[in-house]
Amino acid sequence: MTAAVQERWQRRFFTIWTGQAFSLFGSQLVQFALVWWLTETTRSATVLAAAMLVGVLPQVLLGPVIGPLIDRWNRKRVMMTADSLVAFTTLVLALLFASGTVQVWHVYLALLIRSAAGSFHFPALQASTSLIVPEEQLSRVAGLNQMLQGLMNIIAPPAGALLISLLPMQGVLAIDILTAMIAVISLLLIAIPQPERQPGAGSLLAVFWRDLRGGLVYIRDWPGLRGVIVVSMLLNLVIIPPATLVPLMVTNVFGGGAPELAALNSAMGIGVVAGGILLGVWGGFKRRIITGLLAIFIMSLSFLVVGFTPSSLFGIAVAAFFVAGAAQSMANGPVFALLQSVVAPDMQGRVFTLLMSGSALMMPISLAITGPLADRFSVPVMYIAAGLGCLFITIAAVFIPAVMNIETNPQPAVTAAASSAD
Repeated sequence: MTAAVQERWQRRFFTIWTGQAFSLFGSQLVQFALVWWLTETTRSATVLAAAMLVGVLPQVLLGPVIGPLIDRWNRKRVMMTADSLVAFTTLVLALLFASGTVQVWHVYLALLIRSAAGSFHFPALQASTSLIVPEEQLSRVAGLNQMLQGLMNIIAPPAGALLISLLPMQGVLAIDILTAMIAVISLLLIAIPQPERQPGAGSLLAVFWRDLRGGLVYIRDWPGLRGVIVVSMLLNLVIIPPATLVPLMVTNVFGGGAPELAALNSAMGIGVVAGGILLGVWGGFKRRIITGLLAIFIMSLSFLVVGFTPSSLFGIAVAAFFVAGAAQSMANGPVFALLQSVVAPDMQGRVFTLLMSGSALMMPISLAITGPLADRFSVPVMYIAAGLGCLFITIAAVFIPAVMNIETNPQPAVTAAASSAD
């Protein structure tokens, strides 16, 4: 790669990345502020659970159908529209807070719209990355993204708590409007390549359904891709319980309070950042699937350690949470880089939206069974079960040749062009 080519992709990518970093910070602030407002206003676990469900539903319901749109529409405009919609929604909500007329359902609606916008934005950004970043740099870029996510998880909550104490709610929301506009401006400054698409014959609805069917056939006829998506969904199913049971682990097992909870959450967040930095510097193994599966194996051991840690050795649990966070970055990053490198550019919108939808669907299913099982068998048993589940899924994936060879096997005969054919 020549110096000129490297400078060109770096300038374009990091212009987008910087804008999205500001936008992510604003979104995390608003998420924290709105959840805290709901908590203080209602004191209702049902309200908070409903808010979480509202935030997940658009990803589950919209994912399967928006992929064809992202693959056919201009992805830069999709991201700009999504960021602008978030800014406008936040502006309306800020005005409601300023006028003292805000209601709980207003917050629900805002969370719903923001999640729907994110359902378009995330796959459009992931599908655009492979058109900007050279293939050999995708793992490092994925590491940077994981680092950014972890860093925001560390910074945004205390920053949100501080801002809530200093500013009225509309003031906090105004920050998100500003950061969303920064993201839009950063997108305006650069050009994002578009994948080649054959014009669809027939009505818009006919073209849409043809594209949707083509995406499903593309995944169906590629066993390796289908296997990676199924493995990702199953991992989400078993990883969610440890993430949601942290407060009960602190109180029921370690007899701790807010400081101990903060210690575990911080250890996880710092681990995510550390793993992202390591992946960004190292890049992982040449075969990305090996990096991802090895990281999941390490994560499974971390869950097992937490589950077996006696109440008197809280420090071991803190260390295990750090390792789990680092492993999370080292697992997620290579998977995204792998898909960006092997999936046809004009199919990536459909693949990423289906992956997003399937993974999001695992959350309500897992949450529905986590509580009763934790009450029945104890929280440590749930951590042990999650560790064994991750371990089993990892070992099973190793013995599936289609998954292990996804980076070397050719794509299926069904291509993006075929999805647009009559």
